[in-house]
Amino acid sequence: MPAPSLPPGRPREVRGQDMPDLLRLDQAAFPDDPMRNSTLRQLLDMYADHLLVIEDDDGHLCAYVLATPPYKGESWIFSLGVAPAKRGKGLARTLMTKALETVRAEGASTVRLWVEPTNEPAKALYKSLGFTSDPEGARPDHFGPGAHRLGMTLKL
Repeated sequence: MPAPSLPPGRPREVRGQDMPDLLRLDQAAFPDDPMRNSTLRQLLDMYADHLLVIEDDDGHLCAYVLATPPYKGESWIFSLGVAPAKRGKGLARTLMTKALETVRAEGASTVRLWVEPTNEPAKALYKSLGFTSDPEGARPDHFGPGAHRLGMTLKL
C-alpha cells in the first residue's frame, strides 16, 4: 500500500495578520456555530503559540487546531477545523499530531476535548490517536440547546 501523500502545507503558528483568513476558515468549517470575531481574536491573543494553521497552495488557511498550554498536567483541544473542500486529506491528523507533540513536550499528561457525538470522522480520528470516550457518554445540551457533546480523553 503506498504511503499517504503529504498535505499541501506544514503546520505553523498563527500570525496576527491571519485573523481575517482564520475567521473565514472557522465560518466555513463550522457554518452552524462559528466563533465570534471577538472570541477568536482573544483566543489568538492568548494562545498564538498553540494555535496552529496550515495554508493551501494559494496561501489561504485551510485548517487549524487550537490547544491550550498544560495546566496542572492537563491540556485541552479547543477547536479543530478544516475547510470542507480540504477534508479527508490528512490535515486534521497532521495538526493534531503536532499539537499533541507540543503539549506533551510542555508537560501535559492528559489531553481532553469535546466532539459532536454524530461527527463520526472526528471521533474516528481522535480514537486513532489514542483518545477514549468519557464513560458517561454524550452530554445533552452541553454547549447550549441541541449542542450535545461527547468528552474524549488521551493519557500521554
